[in-house]
Amino acid sequence: MRRLLVPVLVLVALLAGITLGGHPESLPGFVRDAFVGDEDTRVVSEAIEEISASYYRKVPKDELADAAVAGAVDSLEDRFSNYLNPEDYRRFQNSSQNAYEGVGMEVRPIKAGLRVVDTYDGSPARRAGIKSGDVITAVNGKSLAGEAAKTGSERIKGPPGTKVTLTVRTDGKERKLVVSRARVTVPVVASKMRTSGGEKLGVVRLAGFTSGAHGEVGKALKKLEADGAKGFVLDLRGNGGGLVSEAQLVASAFLDGGVIVSTKGRSVEGRTLRAEGDPVVGKDVPVVVLVDKNTASASEIVAGALQDRDRATIVGVKTFGKGVFQQIISLTNGGALDITAGQYFTPKGRNLGGKGVKTGSGIEPDIAAKDRVKTKADEGLDKALEVLADKLL
Repeated sequence: MRRLLVPVLVLVALLAGITLGGHPESLPGFVRDAFVGDEDTRVVSEAIEEISASYYRKVPKDELADAAVAGAVDSLEDRFSNYLNPEDYRRFQNSSQNAYEGVGMEVRPIKAGLRVVDTYDGSPARRAGIKSGDVITAVNGKSLAGEAAKTGSERIKGPPGTKVTLTVRTDGKERKLVVSRARVTVPVVASKMRTSGGEKLGVVRLAGFTSGAHGEVGKALKKLEADGAKGFVLDLRGNGGGLVSEAQLVASAFLDGGVIVSTKGRSVEGRTLRAEGDPVVGKDVPVVVLVDKNTASASEIVAGALQDRDRATIVGVKTFGKGVFQQIISLTNGGALDITAGQYFTPKGRNLGGKGVKTGSGIEPDIAAKDRVKTKADEGLDKALEVLADKLL
């Protein structure tokens, strides 16, 4: 009897669970809350079930769930907070590993489209003959004039092996190039030696604060110093940020102890991050930080710390003005929330953002310099090198 009774009870419990799960309103309140969730989450689940069952055409439940989460994040009215569906999250993780699927070039928005700043070694763009200074005016025949940089970039990206037709303007003449996309590894750090005022000066350009970026910056600084560099330009133009921990370590390359940034949030513990280890660049070696309107977040943390601590001269135009940081929270569907978790403050207590999550004052450069406004010349870097050379007089 016992052997027969157990499977019968299991079957009854299973049927009861299915029935009550589909009709949670019939459960007692305390049981309903324990097994189905609170009223608010029940309403969302109920709405998804009803739409899936009653809408005139079939809509997969996972799509409805995605839309529900995306709508909740959109309601925050926070441009820095996003819902990343599983595919978006995969792309985000690739970008965090300095890799993406596209043609391999760095671009900046202008009215006519996207101006090419550089192409990466061995990339499809470089093999196709695209060069610095060229302008991408259309993708697959669709004009980029007036489009945001992100929109144009997303059109160019795509799965490896697929082709994209780029309309490229060089010295006023346009041509169409069919380029095969590939998986591209983005160089996080690029360095070169320049001469100004008869002095050797090192330029280190950092594209993003991804994992391990500080190590690459340190290697570049040491090599340039060994080659005779008497001063350094840290180029953070177009650097939209990344990991706060990497910002701490990059700033540490120039600072001997002391505060770099403080963070405060509602659900995250407030922290004060200080310079760690011995600086790579001695305190007597002059440093210039080059910034532009797209220098944001972790880049502003570094620039702000070096400015507040009187360690570097800031050259360029006012930075973006982002005073908040985000937290990635993985979800069970393979996606993630990328939501604003708190604010950050420079060593002098400045928050560079505006009210709430709005853009704010940013970092005002100590010395203003135009940046590739109408010409191919790099006015910003030329000015930074001039300022650096003057410091050595």
